[in-house]
Amino acid sequence: MRVKRYVVNALPEAVSMIRSELGKDAVILNTKEIKVGGFMGMFRKKKMEVIAAIESNQTPPPPQPLRKADPQVDAAVEQILLTAQRTATAVMEPPAAPIVAEQNARIEREQFIMDEIRDLREYIVKLSKQSSNQMAMSEQLIQLKEHLIEQELDAPWIERLLETIMDKQNEERIEFNREQVWDHAASRLEEWLRPYVGSGISSQARVVHFVGPTGVGKTTTIAKLAAEHTIKNGRKVGFITSDTYRIAAVDQLRTYANILNVPLEVVFSPMDLPRAFMQLAERDLIYMDTAGRNFRSELHVSEVNSLLQTTEPSETVLVLSMTGKTRDMAAVAEHFSKYGVRKVLFTKLDETAVFGAIFNLIMNFELLPTYMASGQTVPDDIAKFQVETYIQQLLGSKSP
Repeated sequence: MRVKRYVVNALPEAVSMIRSELGKDAVILNTKEIKVGGFMGMFRKKKMEVIAAIESNQTPPPPQPLRKADPQVDAAVEQILLTAQRTATAVMEPPAAPIVAEQNARIEREQFIMDEIRDLREYIVKLSKQSSNQMAMSEQLIQLKEHLIEQELDAPWIERLLETIMDKQNEERIEFNREQVWDHAASRLEEWLRPYVGSGISSQARVVHFVGPTGVGKTTTIAKLAAEHTIKNGRKVGFITSDTYRIAAVDQLRTYANILNVPLEVVFSPMDLPRAFMQLAERDLIYMDTAGRNFRSELHVSEVNSLLQTTEPSETVLVLSMTGKTRDMAAVAEHFSKYGVRKVLFTKLDETAVFGAIFNLIMNFELLPTYMASGQTVPDDIAKFQVETYIQQLLGSKSP
């Protein structure tokens, strides 16, 4: 099997070249739009990359003179394709087997080789693109990339953000200074986050469940929100807790309940919930605290979900601490999202200077941020999620 890569202005041009060089029996394996040339990443031209192939036992017509191909990554790609072609020739020697079995085996081997060629080509093109982008990036863009890596923003989002800024530079044919780079980054991050922001905790919900791992601050957060609603809004709030695993957990919430003059009900199983709701029948708003467990385990997520079933208008808020590991938070968010939990509340922002996990979780799991909490002061140290405030925390100062 002979494989050839073409870089042309349009597909018809490639078809003509393929027929001229490989013959009418050649087939097109893949087409892709790429950008080539330019200076410092600017003024790049759009081209069409076409991969074509023909069976080795077919004799193509004599090659016609072609214009010089784009030198970018050709050498590496051609070397890989040549190696794959030699491998194909070696493994495709006909075995002593019936014709049908031989043909099936040959087709499978050819498909495997073509898959390998495609994967290798994509890998080389990706490496070339990353190298070209790195060379084309200005000092300001490199600084932004390094900052976002320190903030633990996921690499695909960093690359996507840098590409949009470089495209904007190419469009305007100027090199942005640091302030302009930061402004464009802030604008694009806000554009991505905006569809998920502004929901808060629904005013229609009478029961709000708070779930999350151990030690994220669910109980303190409930006290802060209850204080806001009782003191500032005059609503009648009630507490339910099922956190009977942790030592003194019930006592902690009872202390807050006494301070705020709020009734508290303790449940040990889902069967206790009807009795608790009956005792709090006159309450406008009920906050339910749940036990922190190893919610990386879907079994524990399923167990706590059984406590969240109610006929009352309700919603569930996932509480995550910014001191936790990003990978662990992602595992917890993934498990709860299977049960329809999308609202999230972030705590302990005062104990970290790294905020990329918030963006990763919102975008990767389509979560709806409600509040940001920091510190232990009740009823202060909690505020509704503001996208502008968060982006400022994430990007930091525009000055070096």
